[in-house]
Amino acid sequence: MLVTMTDKDLYRLGLIQRVSERTMLQREAARLIGISVRQVQRLLRLFTTGGPAALASARRGRPANNRLPEDFRCLVLDIIRQHYADFGPKLATEKLAERHGLRVSSETVRNWMTADGLVPHSRRKPRVYQPRYRRDCLGELVQIDGSHHDWFEGRASKCCLLVYMDDATGRLMHLRFCETESAFDYMLATREYLDKHGKPVAFYSDKHAVFRVSQAETRRTGTTQFGRVLHDLNIDLICANSSQAKGRVERANQILQDRLIKEMRLENITGIEEANAWLETFIQDFNRR
Repeated sequence: MLVTMTDKDLYRLGLIQRVSERTMLQREAARLIGISVRQVQRLLRLFTTGGPAALASARRGRPANNRLPEDFRCLVLDIIRQHYADFGPKLATEKLAERHGLRVSSETVRNWMTADGLVPHSRRKPRVYQPRYRRDCLGELVQIDGSHHDWFEGRASKCCLLVYMDDATGRLMHLRFCETESAFDYMLATREYLDKHGKPVAFYSDKHAVFRVSQAETRRTGTTQFGRVLHDLNIDLICANSSQAKGRVERANQILQDRLIKEMRLENITGIEEANAWLETFIQDFNRR
């Protein structure tokens, strides 16, 4: 009978042979293999009675005892193809448990989806910039940004999502859909934020026209209507010099463009008003995860 042995098996065999020949102590072999002395004694008995072949793993080529049944794997993949074909493995795993009562690890789902061609192999781009350190306290700095996208996948017109994210904790604090990224929409969303969370020390934004007036266009201070409202409320407004500087809210936008869109599809939400009424439920669930 042909017995195959891995490099690990061959290394272990060499050490057990030396123990058998009394050229190595059992405790030294145990240290090198990474097992207990008692396990070395068991391997020595196997080697003495069965020879080198006895040290080859008896389970090689056989399925693991904890392997999930094939019909269960097929059921999971059928549900994913039907309902969650464009979901990532983590989100698909959550929905399998929440909506279908099927509990399986996200890593197992990832392996199954990858083998089935449902997960494209992607290479994350390396970060090439110095990250800005987080603030220390909740509410010390809140990043705000508008994300224009086809949020309703054709069920409604393209619109903008206003995102308020706490810098210290990374928690979503407030979301609001609006038709455009206007000063009025930001003031309305900010009022809702203040009603829920109180005043932050500062808001951190990009240099959108809502937040900053170009010095080339005016001889005045460059303060916008939204900026003056925040000044009256004793809230600072800080404008980032680059999109990388507010990378946390930018990354949150990317996550939302994946997860939020799919959640609204499952909830059959078809418009801005309906979505705004439901967003608080999403925020609580998102932060809980």
